[in-house]
Amino acid sequence: MDYTKPQPVPASDISGETTGDHGRSSTTDLSRRRVLGGVALTGAALPILAACGGGPEPLPDNDDTGSDDGTAAETPEAAASEETETGEPGAGDQGRQGSTGQALAKTSEIPVNGGKVYPEQQVVVVQPEAGSFKAYSAVCTHQQCTVTAVQDGSIICPCHQTRFSVADGSVQSGPAPEPLPARAITVDGDTIILA
Repeated sequence: MDYTKPQPVPASDISGETTGDHGRSSTTDLSRRRVLGGVALTGAALPILAACGGGPEPLPDNDDTGSDDGTAAETPEAAASEETETGEPGAGDQGRQGSTGQALAKTSEIPVNGGKVYPEQQVVVVQPEAGSFKAYSAVCTHQQCTVTAVQDGSIICPCHQTRFSVADGSVQSGPAPEPLPARAITVDGDTIILA
């Protein structure tokens, strides 16, 4: 066995400053790696930090019924459960979304076996037979799209082509699981009023 005495390590090897093939020291390579790694880490962290703050204000909780001015905000559920000026129950128990006592149309504007959609009031008024007027919610029971047309005895939802009967709001065809809820209307002379 040939035993050789350990050789001392040059100081340049200990400090990591030996030169490579291109005249750069290992320390320079190590520092460059650290800088580039830091830049990459910073670039990756920026989107995460941006997502953590500075976004829009959070939405209020569903339980929050107050408004910014200190008065109570009226929710649709609260409005529906209140009594009308005549002492009758509010709109909620009839599936209504619109206000009470609002004139919608003249009777002459509603064709027999047809009707007219009022998107703002979310109601459709129909005349299944001459002189007989009915109203239904204009919100489809399938995916809550607003119905857009009344043709040939059918109220039509454009989203998935569900057809509802003008006679009773029942589903004639399509994916809707339930009929359109009836809405209360009154006819005063030649004016149809959302009750």
